[in-house]
Amino acid sequence: MNFILALPVLLPLLAAALTLGLGRHYRTQSAVAFVTLSLSLIFALAILVLTDQATLVLDVGSWAAPIGISLVGDRLAAIMLCTSLVVMVAVLAYSLSEGTVHESEDIPTPIFHPTYLVLCAGVNNAFLTGDMFNLYVGVEILLTSSFVLITLGGTRDRIRSGTVYVAVSMVGSAIFLVALACLYGACGTMNMAQLSMRLTEIDPAVAMLIQTLFLVAFGLKAAVFPLSAWLPDSYPTAPAPITAVFAGLLTKVGVYAIIRMQVLIFPTSPVDVVLAVVGIFTMIVGIWGAVAQADIKRLLA
Repeated sequence: MNFILALPVLLPLLAAALTLGLGRHYRTQSAVAFVTLSLSLIFALAILVLTDQATLVLDVGSWAAPIGISLVGDRLAAIMLCTSLVVMVAVLAYSLSEGTVHESEDIPTPIFHPTYLVLCAGVNNAFLTGDMFNLYVGVEILLTSSFVLITLGGTRDRIRSGTVYVAVSMVGSAIFLVALACLYGACGTMNMAQLSMRLTEIDPAVAMLIQTLFLVAFGLKAAVFPLSAWLPDSYPTAPAPITAVFAGLLTKVGVYAIIRMQVLIFPTSPVDVVLAVVGIFTMIVGIWGAVAQADIKRLLA
């Protein structure tokens, strides 16, 4: 049954290719996207039920770690997966029922559905991976698709906000990649389960440097204080369905990565206290910023 872990990632990718070929058939394209995400949600719920019995592990291509990439389904991953797919299905249903996609001139329909499905695949992959490099791949998939979604329509405001978003994301991705290189150089593996054992054997100063690099990269993507200044100006100019997905999901992938790293890879880190303080300041600054807004999109951002 472990093969079920691949379906929430594989189905949206296959459907994205199919919907791209159905660019001129709007209703068929919409139906394929909605059915695919609904099926992915059903499989995610099945994973949630199965992980209540035991943790699921799938070695992709039957290559075991550290050579191969592992997909891991535990309770945290399954809960995040189900939550993200509920959001994705709900937003797509709203956009279709309101005619946001088909009737609005500022959302090119042939591009929206394939990109939306690729975004979903990237988010699902990030939640299910048991490998740090595959986490990087998942994050890059969702970021690349979000670059397209945030600039749909090509208006001046969307291009401006999209440019800021891309620049910040590229900085975060570069730091993430440097951290991965240092991690592999120090431990010789990217598998999270193996890292939890090998990191205890290296120099504590090196481990702290690696952890700091990851926290900066994930903190940028999660928009935690004081790395959150880019967020309020990035999302509000996008179409309403896209703003809803971005506000509800994208920064949460960064939060999930921080939780997964701190609990599994650095379980006894002294940085935990710093993270608690940063979390408190993030909530306070976020609330102050939201109270000051008169626009619903900026309030969500």
